[in-house]
Amino acid sequence: MDRITAIERLNAFDKQGRYVFTSRDLAKIFHEDTPRAFNAGLNRLVKDGILTRAIRGVYVYNHAKSKDAYTLERIVLALRRGEYNYLSLESALSEYGVISQIPIDRITVMTTGRSEEHKTPFGVIEFTHTKRPPEQILQDTYFGNSPLRQATKKTAVRDLRRVGRNTHLIDESELYHESES
Repeated sequence: MDRITAIERLNAFDKQGRYVFTSRDLAKIFHEDTPRAFNAGLNRLVKDGILTRAIRGVYVYNHAKSKDAYTLERIVLALRRGEYNYLSLESALSEYGVISQIPIDRITVMTTGRSEEHKTPFGVIEFTHTKRPPEQILQDTYFGNSPLRQATKKTAVRDLRRVGRNTHLIDESELYHESES
């Protein structure tokens, strides 16, 4: 994979609004490379600043014109394909104004996958496992501006109480204001 070809191919995906890739995605984009040449090329693209390794196996195209404020959410979608994920807990509740603290460099995500935390150059992604069935997740979440589904206010409060943390931050008077989405 030479640099010019890589940039041309990544630009083509950028025009479609895509700038976060798994290493498997990139292997398909550069399918003519042997595994050894692919890995060497990938490392070179990272070293040259064309790609950023967000976390192991997930890369962000730095020169993307389509890059937006939702890079962390797009990393979640790439990392956790095949699982149900939605913004909840402190991330959702701060947007609703139910808690006063606004998570600046992190997002809190409920997932049907395992709980874990990932530190990336773009911020921290905190996954918290939920046993809720997919039907209930779809019913209690919606698509807002983010590429990830978001918990309704009621669901986010319930999630925070279930995981048993930061409940002291909840402004009870804000729980009953409209803007429920």
